[in-house]
Amino acid sequence: MRYSRQREALLQLLRSTKSHPDAEWLYTGLRKEYPNISLGTVYRNLRQLAEVGDILELNYGSTSHYDGDISPHYHMKCLCCNKIYDIQKQNVSITVKTEDGFQIDGISLMLNGICQNCQKKN
Repeated sequence: MRYSRQREALLQLLRSTKSHPDAEWLYTGLRKEYPNISLGTVYRNLRQLAEVGDILELNYGSTSHYDGDISPHYHMKCLCCNKIYDIQKQNVSITVKTEDGFQIDGISLMLNGICQNCQKKN
């Protein structure tokens, strides 16, 4: 993958937030610095960054969200506000056993619940 200033700016923007944004949010943020950037360019660069492992693509629902934190961790989605939060692996215990000798190389986990902010509102 060749170096691109727009791709680097996209990666920096994504790594600067913990909000797990979608492509539209990233596109809006990038237009401040790159007013001629297209949404298609954002999607293409997100796909390329995810393919090489520089970012995570979260496909939980109809819209993909992206995470610049590629360290091992899980996610929780609030069912009220739809925000996605990081959960560190050491805070979750998972045991998986298979009967057929299947080798597990990783786990992608999305927990659904109600975040503390939404609990306080209700």
